[in-house]
Amino acid sequence: MEEINGADLLIQLIINEGVDVLFGYPGGAVLTIYDALYGKSIKHILSRHEQGSIHAAEGYARVTGKPGVVIATSGPGATNLVTGITDAMMDSLPLVVFTGQVASTVIGSDAFQEADVIGITTPITKHNYQVRDIKDLPRIVKEAFHIASTGRPGPVVIDIPKDICSQKIKLSAEVELQLPGYQPNYSPNVLQIKKLVEALAKAKKPVILAGAGILHSGATELLFEFATNNQIPVTNTLLGLGSFPADHPLFLGMAGMHGTYAANMALYETDLLINIGARFDDRLTGKLEHFAPHAMIAHIDIDAAEIGKNVETHIPIVADAKEALVKLLEEDIPQLAIEQWNEKLTQNKEQFPLWYSESGEEMSPQRLIELVHQYTEGNAIITTDVGQHQMWAAQYYHFSKPNRWVTSGGLGTMGFGFPAAIGAQLANLDQTVVAIVGDGGFQMTLQELAVVKEHHLPIKVVIVNNYSLGMVRQWQETFYEERYSYSKIPVQPDFIKLAESYGIKGVRVTNEEEAARVFAECLTDDSPVVIDCRVKQEENVYPMIAPGKGLHEMIGVKP
Repeated sequence: MEEINGADLLIQLIINEGVDVLFGYPGGAVLTIYDALYGKSIKHILSRHEQGSIHAAEGYARVTGKPGVVIATSGPGATNLVTGITDAMMDSLPLVVFTGQVASTVIGSDAFQEADVIGITTPITKHNYQVRDIKDLPRIVKEAFHIASTGRPGPVVIDIPKDICSQKIKLSAEVELQLPGYQPNYSPNVLQIKKLVEALAKAKKPVILAGAGILHSGATELLFEFATNNQIPVTNTLLGLGSFPADHPLFLGMAGMHGTYAANMALYETDLLINIGARFDDRLTGKLEHFAPHAMIAHIDIDAAEIGKNVETHIPIVADAKEALVKLLEEDIPQLAIEQWNEKLTQNKEQFPLWYSESGEEMSPQRLIELVHQYTEGNAIITTDVGQHQMWAAQYYHFSKPNRWVTSGGLGTMGFGFPAAIGAQLANLDQTVVAIVGDGGFQMTLQELAVVKEHHLPIKVVIVNNYSLGMVRQWQETFYEERYSYSKIPVQPDFIKLAESYGIKGVRVTNEEEAARVFAECLTDDSPVVIDCRVKQEENVYPMIAPGKGLHEMIGVKP
């Protein structure tokens, strides 16, 4: 029986899990692992910062549904991953993260580049491990991939002391998965499904709230069938966009703080809210006493901890979204008497659409997003950072296909969008990937341009450049009497020269005509490009629900 060291075993175990790409950054505690990687067929992407590694892994996980895999060294290597791990936990993205650790004999002694990775990541992971015996490594790796990608997906961390990587072990038969304490519930309770059907038959104003759980479970076609069969209107959370076609008459748009008038008023006035795969985030609900105040609330979620956590639930259904929709479609649901409700919602869409003002010489950021949609024909994978440009992309790109929208929702992580585009592109080499980023967020992870050049990735970076931290500036204008405390950015790099210094084409556009010409030329070719789009600085995202207000108390709504 062949004897190998722990590092070689680890790489073999990763390959056995079907992993085709690793994101990482080497360092002292993982040198043996990187030595084991040398000459292997598995693709390794060397980021230029660990944050780039983990956001790229998130982008990969988001569009594939498979775990993104990251390797980082001990100490600062591991702690640089903390933001991305938290981001993945909040947004239910499957990751398996391997961190190096100092030798077992000196753990706890404040050795060079030691950090308590288990203590740090316990609150921000679905599960974590520290390998203390090389014999446990096969079991731990198998469990980690299973836990990350089943039930409600999430990140799992495996902390590996460097002496474990050097120890020898004989290859043995594949381990069997034994996790008696971890049994996600996929199948819904049939009685609860029947309760929902009974409530639906009585409802006069039903609405479906579709979250990212629809996408994670691969249930978009079933959602479409259920909604259209029964003519139930649909709204999305921010992370649920793409789960229902944006161009369908039943679609109300995104709901929440920057959601459409039609969507938010539907949630306010509904008498039956069917939440499938969303967690009632505060940015969705607004002030809770005004959230669906007249409604019976049904909540379908694979994570039992989310049901009743924020909003009182009358029909709880702990189940996978796909399994629940299968059961709902098997039920005999009578034709619903909701024509007046749908007519009213259609009128709301027509009378109070999203709007923006043409700004003369200056380019409207909303129009910029519409042009991105036009010149990609709505088929691109769109990644974003966080802020105004994120909300404009959510409002104006109009996602009609699943798994084309990659953004940071729960944590709101600046610097996410560009490296996430790298992961999304690596997962879909023949797909157009556009990173829509702010001038602030792009500067947090722009060093990953080196990865784009090195691997010939045809990513399109569209910088919505308003020389400010746009959402911060908007809040200061609206709630802080226009005291713009450090939200405007007077000094920026020349993004064109910056792109060119990495060997990537850079272009600047200052008006709609230039943008249309550049987008027609650059957005669908096979080369990377950085497009610096100068837009109106004082533009705001509307509608908006102020803190402490209800869904019906939107500002910036115009007929």
